[in-house]
Amino acid sequence: MNKWLRMLLSFLVLLGLFSCGGQHRQSGKLTLAVIPKGTTLLFWQSVHAGAIKAAREMDVNINWIGPEREDARQQQIGIVDNQTINQVDGIVLAPLDAMALRRPVEAAVGSGIPVVIIDSQLANSEEIITSFVATNNREGGRIAGRHLGKMLDGKGRVAVLRYSEGSSSTTNREEGFLEAIGEFDGIEVVSDEQYAGATKAQAQQASENLLIRFQDEAGHLTVDGIFCPNEGTTYGMLMALRRQRLTGEVTFVGFDASDALVEGLRRNDIDGLVVQNPFQMGYLGVQTLVRHLLGDEVPRRIDTGVTFITRDNLAQPEIQQLIKPDIEKWLSQG
Repeated sequence: MNKWLRMLLSFLVLLGLFSCGGQHRQSGKLTLAVIPKGTTLLFWQSVHAGAIKAAREMDVNINWIGPEREDARQQQIGIVDNQTINQVDGIVLAPLDAMALRRPVEAAVGSGIPVVIIDSQLANSEEIITSFVATNNREGGRIAGRHLGKMLDGKGRVAVLRYSEGSSSTTNREEGFLEAIGEFDGIEVVSDEQYAGATKAQAQQASENLLIRFQDEAGHLTVDGIFCPNEGTTYGMLMALRRQRLTGEVTFVGFDASDALVEGLRRNDIDGLVVQNPFQMGYLGVQTLVRHLLGDEVPRRIDTGVTFITRDNLAQPEIQQLIKPDIEKWLSQG
């Protein structure tokens, strides 16, 4: 074999071995791992649908893989590590814990795999991640606080059911809520230390415990308002209020918009919901990462928006489009 031909072939082999995600690019398409906090809630199914839409438009493959429960930190860490070992071309990650996921993300980036963070911040990550695509969670909490304060005419007792320690997105919502509700001189926050846990069952039990604490001898609630910061906590509180026949006794504001929560809004069991755009979050997470891999400059921070819905605006076309994206159309292609 000609000496120069041998050198050319050797160079091509080395190029294939050492290029980032080489095994995937040789198949003709980039392959991305999209790793949510969990896979069961409607929120994450909407993220998945948006990711699939972007993958189809950008002509890339995605591996959708995440823990079933939103408290499985070690499982999510293992998933990120495995995708790094497999040398995917990039990772879109919704970190379960702001601190615990930093090490595997650093390892991925150190291996030449860019990471886009969605939904929930990663601690001290500005210099290592490609972009952060998420709701402005603190502002979402502030919106909830402002609306609940106005619904209560600026006076009364309010309780907060928190989600889970270490979750950056919900912690920001909770702190934003407390910041805004604190602007009402006549409102007292009587509980903000109770955590619900990762599952709906845990959230319902924590909600029932919270409600029992704030009932008088006749069984009536001694709080006037309640705030819950995500789909699971809002659903758990809704079920607890119904089980104890306390719906209507308290002004209740929650977060996210599953079918059960929207139905609760229609039945006057919930007074308002702060709604994100998870479909757009999944879509822009994948799109942003692919653009980066293709050499485009991408924004360091992308706000996917937040909206407050009530029974009064529920029927508006833009609200219906937000709470009912055609996720089945895209999931069937996943």
